[in-house]
Amino acid sequence: MNNDTLINYVELPCRDLPATKAFFAAVFNWTFTDYGPAYVEFHDKGIVGGLYQSELASVTANGAALLVFYSPELVTTQQRIEANGGTITKPIFDFPGGRRFHFTEPSGNEFAVWSDK
Repeated sequence: MNNDTLINYVELPCRDLPATKAFFAAVFNWTFTDYGPAYVEFHDKGIVGGLYQSELASVTANGAALLVFYSPELVTTQQRIEANGGTITKPIFDFPGGRRFHFTEPSGNEFAVWSDK
């Protein structure tokens, strides 16, 4: 395998850095390093990336890539998302290989969570 071309960092727009940080810390246990008032890095969860201050949001309806989390406890994860300010945009549905749902976090970025359980 050629390790010279691996995807190893993702950057996401963020309308409300404090709210988005709090959401991901509470729901997915992310940790952060602040690099000034308009950029924060997240790490420890399979991929490293950053959140940058922007009025834009990453949503598939606008052609954005969809980042998908895996969870062995789909319903529990959905409940944590809703309890921490996330919005379910597509309720749990079946697809070949499992089930999933889509959500937006407080800054409006869209994600999905899937499970094979």
